[in-house]
Amino acid sequence: MLDRILQTRHAPDAATLIGAGKVAELAGLAAASQASLVLFDRDLTGPQIRNLERELKCKVLDRTQLILDIFARRARTREGQLQVELAQLNYLLPRLTGRGAAMSRLGGGIGTRGPGETKLETDRRRIWTRISKIEGQLRTVRSTRTIQRKKRESVPLATVALAGYTNAGKSSLFNRLTGADVLADARMFATLDPTVRQITLPSRRRALLSDTVGFIRNLPTTLVKAFRATLEEVAEAALLLHVVDAASPHAESHFAHVLEVLAEIGAASTPQLVVLNKSDLLPPLEATAMAEALGRRLAAQRGGGGPALKLHQVTSASARTGEGLERLAALMDGMLGLDPVSEIVLRLPAGEGAALHMIHEHGRPREIRYEGDGVWVRADLPQSIQRRLRQYVKREIPPAMALI
Repeated sequence: MLDRILQTRHAPDAATLIGAGKVAELAGLAAASQASLVLFDRDLTGPQIRNLERELKCKVLDRTQLILDIFARRARTREGQLQVELAQLNYLLPRLTGRGAAMSRLGGGIGTRGPGETKLETDRRRIWTRISKIEGQLRTVRSTRTIQRKKRESVPLATVALAGYTNAGKSSLFNRLTGADVLADARMFATLDPTVRQITLPSRRRALLSDTVGFIRNLPTTLVKAFRATLEEVAEAALLLHVVDAASPHAESHFAHVLEVLAEIGAASTPQLVVLNKSDLLPPLEATAMAEALGRRLAAQRGGGGPALKLHQVTSASARTGEGLERLAALMDGMLGLDPVSEIVLRLPAGEGAALHMIHEHGRPREIRYEGDGVWVRADLPQSIQRRLRQYVKREIPPAMALI
């Protein structure tokens, strides 16, 4: 970045956003620094972009264009590419500008309008056609995700979604918790396409952990609409791991921006576990103070009529060192209401090795006693496993077990 200019105005200028005087100042600065691109940290209209490029004599990008360009470079899957293209087309459609008679297609025949159809109208029709096609393909993606979600619910496996401001360390935390090798990069939006992996919680329950795209302040509406299929994973999750970069000087404002986006996509009521990542870079007292500050911000939003977000816990962790991850896993285990774990006593026939293996694999045995031709087992098991072993459940506990 060669230079930066800030401006305060009572109202934006309709022609250039910043006004003629500021445009002249910016043009001189761009010429002196030989800038090839001027970036505006807010959205511009089509005429504003055209007027600014004419006066500044270089390319002009607004905030949404830059974000869309970054997204286009990061998208790897077909779904991600379709979502980015849809957002780009929705952004471009109201910004198409004609060039007068030079864009007219003179001629007649079937399908023409009057003496000819302008190129602007042709471009609009082509964009609408492409938008309709992409939306149809994304509807198929959404229906596929719905089917997959119903299959997961029948297992059942709870879904935990990672959410947070971009570059908060979500992918690094995801890799630590799942043992995956997802790209973890300091670049903005390095993770665009969602990744889902299975994790085993301390109670031996299994859950699905989903890594999603990072949020930013004033997330463009076109992106929220286009990435609806991806963001549904966040809205439908049983628990959100709201990752905050504890070492960032803007941690509190980033936290507030993410809460706004969560409310916008319909995830305001989803239980959250706030994770202060990179806590190894902060003294313990500062991490504690930050946790209290985030709790106060949520309380203020509730009192001020904001979204009724359910903040159950705030914990500190470090994806880099692994510090605090055991406590994080225990908190996740306790907050997930799907497939709850409870203590149960079973009596298995001596030959039921498969049932005993299932208990070891999916639960936490507390006591095993061999007696005659059977095995008494006292264990903490999820409800789904208890249903599969219901023929072995015993209400009467052996005296030897009752004494423990």
